[in-house]
Amino acid sequence: MQLVSSKCMPVLLYGLDACPLNKAAVNSLDFVINRFFMKLFKSNNIDIVRKCQKEFAFSLPSVLLAHRSEHFLVKYKDCDNAFCKLLLF
Repeated sequence: MQLVSSKCMPVLLYGLDACPLNKAAVNSLDFVINRFFMKLFKSNNIDIVRKCQKEFAFSLPSVLLAHRSEHFLVKYKDCDNAFCKLLLF
């Protein structure tokens, strides 16, 4: 779990904080993690999978992506670069 959290999730989410994604794309990212948990715990029950994710404090990509996108936008708005300011308006 630590390996997936520290190595795979950053690769999965790399650069997506700067890209607008639709709901289907975000759901497909969550699907990858849900299937990982289903295979790891040998269960096809999504309620069990969500309970395991909660117990192990494992956040879904949709949650992480929302946090990362918010952080990116705050840093982008505070940027002193003239090009960034031009694109902001």
